[in-house]
Amino acid sequence: MTEWRVRDYSQDDLEAVIRVDAESSTAEEPPLFPLSDAVAALQALHPAVVATADEGVVGAAVSRVEGDRAWILRICMAPAWRQRGLGSDLITALEHRLFASGVRAVHAVLPKGETGAAALYNCGFGARSGMVVFEKRGPVTPQEIGMLSSLGAELPHGGLWQKVAGMHREKQLIERRLVLPLAHPELAAQHGVELPRAVMLFGPPGTGKSTFAHAIAGRLGWPFLELFPARLAAEYGLASGLSRRFDEIAQLDHVLVFIDEVEEVAGERSGADATAVGVVNELLKAIVRFRTQDGRLLVCATNNVTTLDPAFLRHGRFDYVLPLGPPDHSARTALWKSYLTRAGARADSAALSSASEGFTPADIAHVARTVSQAQFERTFDTGTQALATTDDYLATIRDTQPTVSGAMAQEFADQTEKFARI
Repeated sequence: MTEWRVRDYSQDDLEAVIRVDAESSTAEEPPLFPLSDAVAALQALHPAVVATADEGVVGAAVSRVEGDRAWILRICMAPAWRQRGLGSDLITALEHRLFASGVRAVHAVLPKGETGAAALYNCGFGARSGMVVFEKRGPVTPQEIGMLSSLGAELPHGGLWQKVAGMHREKQLIERRLVLPLAHPELAAQHGVELPRAVMLFGPPGTGKSTFAHAIAGRLGWPFLELFPARLAAEYGLASGLSRRFDEIAQLDHVLVFIDEVEEVAGERSGADATAVGVVNELLKAIVRFRTQDGRLLVCATNNVTTLDPAFLRHGRFDYVLPLGPPDHSARTALWKSYLTRAGARADSAALSSASEGFTPADIAHVARTVSQAQFERTFDTGTQALATTDDYLATIRDTQPTVSGAMAQEFADQTEKFARI
């Protein structure tokens, strides 16, 4: 006589099924469908069966129906009941219910060596060779969505990194120092690499510090959260607002936190009033707490690194202090090529690069936008397609004051020599 009885799942079985599932796995790889998917299917009353013995539930098979197809999400058995034919009974009972409901094909994907694989073979399921399961998980859990929304976080587009034209040297440095270890933490750990927790970006205005911060988050697939000191000060008082916000951030699994113009909250304390000193102290304490958790990166940006409190840049707080200056000739050429391609313009990118020495990416974007607008208006007024020429861009370049003066460029070079940590 059979030692167990297979019956339909009932809502009272949920806790027992979860317990059996926790004991069941025999594979090193996690299942394709997480337990949350199986629980959701059970709560939605998709076909499922359980096996009971004297001591209660000893096995279960859970499915999810999608049109005329079904997926077996779980085949789980208590360890003492394996290799006794229980798995075959569970699968047979489940497939009878599925086929009777109109399902035409039943699929199952199991890690190699997982509980239930032999039972599937015994029940006539065929394994398809030459198949690879591709998977990409979202950067946040459903539980985090509400918190991210309340904090004003966003999920940057993954292709933003590729859209950052030029600045190849800076991109390679950030890719190697920050993105690679954070994206491959296990490999980094094998080589004794400590994961970066905080980085300071400094350079003249318009050199792309904010853009790089967004691009890093997009490259990692992490939420991007910018802290606005003025907003925190208005809501809670700046020191308590920083403490509160970092406590909230600690509840997230992954996040890139960005503070622009960080000198507003981390200026030199010498000669500052008590309130300003308290703000710097609170931010320093928050960074220490922030660094204790994996899956997060603090990116701060400043136009002038000399305005920061010396304690702020000490080793142990920021892993890297990276300079982002005006693009060089090759980087400007790449920027111009991207804008010329977008505008369909026939212009000499190398000539434009030479003429725009000292221009930041923001300056070049301004010139490109100005010329495109002029050509659009000319086409609209004349009814004839107007394409911008090299002379059109050169004329606009001559009328544009570069953001970075010679004195600013020299000051940036001096700061790079003194403060850069790469």
